[in-house]
Amino acid sequence: MAGHSKWANIQHRKGRQDAARSKLFSKLAKEITVAAKMGDPDPDKNPRLRLAVKEAKSQSVPKDVIDRAIKKAIGGDAENYDEIRFEGYGPSGVAVIVETMTDNKNRTASTVRSTFSKNGGNLGETGSVGFMFDRKGEVTYGAAVGDADTVMMAAIEAGAEDVESSEDGHTIYCADTDLNDVSNALEAELGESESTKLIWKPTTTTELDLEGMQKLMRLVDALEDDDDVQRVTTNFEASDEVMAQL
Repeated sequence: MAGHSKWANIQHRKGRQDAARSKLFSKLAKEITVAAKMGDPDPDKNPRLRLAVKEAKSQSVPKDVIDRAIKKAIGGDAENYDEIRFEGYGPSGVAVIVETMTDNKNRTASTVRSTFSKNGGNLGETGSVGFMFDRKGEVTYGAAVGDADTVMMAAIEAGAEDVESSEDGHTIYCADTDLNDVSNALEAELGESESTKLIWKPTTTTELDLEGMQKLMRLVDALEDDDDVQRVTTNFEASDEVMAQL
């Protein structure tokens, strides 16, 4: 899914340049708190917490922020968050999945619906676009970790399902339930990953031109600006020429 990875790269570069960094830290800390509250506060005994901490570290979240998020759960003063997934269509019929953590379902639902309508989209029912995605585990490594064959062999040994390699690096996919075990095995063989997380991987894509991409980016930026929104996934695809013009 070239479009998916390109979008991730756009967001990654954008996140390094502006104030969205602090918002990202806050969202990653919320995931850590929720994971610690739902299970054991020791990452070694709680796979979800381990993955949340690992992803936070890959995004350069300071250790004291991570520790504070875990202590918040242990102390019992953490808010109660509901995890809600919204699905809908963006400009040009692009499928959009919005994952949220909220302490007020009505507020979040109202805000997400309004954001869709203001940016050329339509919020649908749960399941309205989910069939166009597979829930997968994703582990990414930089190109320096080895060539495609080296990474492929390590992925096979680790129990992964697929590998996509390019000059930018390697993306390894596995079943969502296997992410903890696969990431541990890869780490033992290849070292620390750049990112380890659960994703929605598009099975079908929608091609966008420059205008369509610009409209989609406005929707995604508006959604991600909401503190209740943890992550946004789309199934767009765009040519290299379109991406270069953004």
